[in-house]
Amino acid sequence: MGSAAGTVKSMSHAENAKDAENDRSEKSFRGNAFLCDLRVLCVKIALPCAPDAAITPIEMSTSIEAWIARYLADEVPKSKSLIVTVFGDALLPSTPGVWLSELIALMAPFGVSERLVRTSCFRLIDEGWLTTRRDGRRSHYSLTPLGRRRIELAYQRVYTPPQIDWDGQWTLVITPRGGDTIPNRVELRRELEWEGFALLTPGVMIHPVDKHEALAQVLDELGLRDRVAVLRAANLAGFDAAGNRGLMLPCWNLDDVSARYQRFIEHFQPLLAKIGKTELQPQQAFLIQTLLIHSYRRATLHDPHLPMVMLPADWAGMAAYELCRQLYALTGANAQAFVGAVCKMPEQATDAEQPAALKNASLRFAGVL
Repeated sequence: MGSAAGTVKSMSHAENAKDAENDRSEKSFRGNAFLCDLRVLCVKIALPCAPDAAITPIEMSTSIEAWIARYLADEVPKSKSLIVTVFGDALLPSTPGVWLSELIALMAPFGVSERLVRTSCFRLIDEGWLTTRRDGRRSHYSLTPLGRRRIELAYQRVYTPPQIDWDGQWTLVITPRGGDTIPNRVELRRELEWEGFALLTPGVMIHPVDKHEALAQVLDELGLRDRVAVLRAANLAGFDAAGNRGLMLPCWNLDDVSARYQRFIEHFQPLLAKIGKTELQPQQAFLIQTLLIHSYRRATLHDPHLPMVMLPADWAGMAAYELCRQLYALTGANAQAFVGAVCKMPEQATDAEQPAALKNASLRFAGVL
């Protein structure tokens, strides 16, 4: 069985043929529905007014609704992945799970039908994310221990600010000559790439950050701790550290990562001005916050998270993080109010029910809530 990190990354890989066919049907159905909603909203906001007339709160709220409808029509996020985002961002750490009726109510504003919620939950159970229990005719869904661990790994990257400084050292993972005979060799490389490592030369993968805990977990899960060498290396005195850094950077496809961040910024930057001029309704806040985290997660999980001192001064990842942080601060309270109104929340979850990295939601994005 693959490790938690690898299964998180697999969410961004191509679905199998059956999933792909279902996704095409889902995209067609939901896309058409949201295009209809969008046409209605566009008519609503096409109100005659003087060029310099002030925009009323009602008009601004309608403009936000139009943005939501346009985003959903253009992007059509997959319901299965969207449910993972809702569990990871909206439900943890407040509650260990929800009733099916509550989950259906949470997903309805995204245009996800009851049938799609049920189908997505069945798939997530098959993939080890969710577990279910019955109470009469009612079904209750919660994250499995493995599902919680997967979310911990993914959301550490989402909520944690970029690393600024660097001690000048490199982490190397070396497989010896004849490494082709190492079991799980392909999976090892995939896991290391998930952790941000890049292939320097055959048998040697590198990253500039001390990845001790992550590496220990990966190697233990794959049973390879005694089959590879893990080293920390530094430049010898008298050799150009900055020059070596420049030689290493091409090992990562940073152009692709930057493009993902730029796309995120283009989608969400217009919302800052819109939200700043009106008070969001709880459902609007929940929709925006969920789409915000869902979209940012898709970008940041491809980022090797190199120290900022190694990256270009105009690196889009920093701007994307700051934009996400600001919008999260603007939506957080009302989004939580919406979830609390829909779901029956326990007064306080126990430590056993909370992933360690998400025990206190107020710590997300350095405490913006």
